[in-house]
Amino acid sequence: MLVIKIGGAAGIDSDAITADVAAHAQAGNQLVIVHGGSALATELGEQLGYPPRFVTSVSEHTSRYTDRRTLDIYLMATALRNRQLVAELQTLGVSAAGLSGLDGQMLLAQRKATLRIVENGKHKILRGDYTGRIQKVNPTLLRALLDSGLTPVIAPVAISTAGEPLNVDADRAAAQLAGALGANRLLILSNVPGLLRNAADESSRIPRLPADELENAIETIAQGRMKRKLIAALEALQGGVAQVIIADGRTAQPIERALQGHGTIIHG
Repeated sequence: MLVIKIGGAAGIDSDAITADVAAHAQAGNQLVIVHGGSALATELGEQLGYPPRFVTSVSEHTSRYTDRRTLDIYLMATALRNRQLVAELQTLGVSAAGLSGLDGQMLLAQRKATLRIVENGKHKILRGDYTGRIQKVNPTLLRALLDSGLTPVIAPVAISTAGEPLNVDADRAAAQLAGALGANRLLILSNVPGLLRNAADESSRIPRLPADELENAIETIAQGRMKRKLIAALEALQGGVAQVIIADGRTAQPIERALQGHGTIIHG
């Protein structure tokens, strides 16, 4: 089984990815798709006159501050992206089923009561945030869909124990799902060719990274969103996934290229 996370940033070639998904699905491979929605959420927020606010945590991770209005916009954006992907796959002959982590309580998360951020050199505490950290995965619904020959397409929205929808990190959601399903590979398609030793130089891709070097790479090499992708890779490996690949989602046949080694392969 292969879990594929399709990045939500600008530049991703959706047509190339869905065509490659269709080729692998029609070859009889079991696939689970997890997608982001960050670029669409930003675009929608700006159109609605409520642009996003991005904040940097004390641990230097940048994320979207999700107040209640931003949560509503995020839910709209991820639902739209989910429907778009399902429609594209259906057109290509794939029996796709669109879901979010809310369905069947697939992704249970704990809401973060506060966010500790650094802004203009000052430490601040933000309240009223609707992001969460996944605590439990219930794969029952996904297994039923896979056993029926369907390809699940999942939006990164979880549910709290209080029944609140929560924005969760799509990379880490894909990692948790891959572990819970017993997938042997997790493929993260992004708008870069892999982990870069120099973020400004795409030719500095690191082709292979042993698991025992992951934590050092998170601290010393990864920048920006790549830190979360490496954290997701670490969680996937800890959950029993044999291999994580971070690869380019802007190319033709991105899945096939990644499986042939065109990316960063992270292994135990």
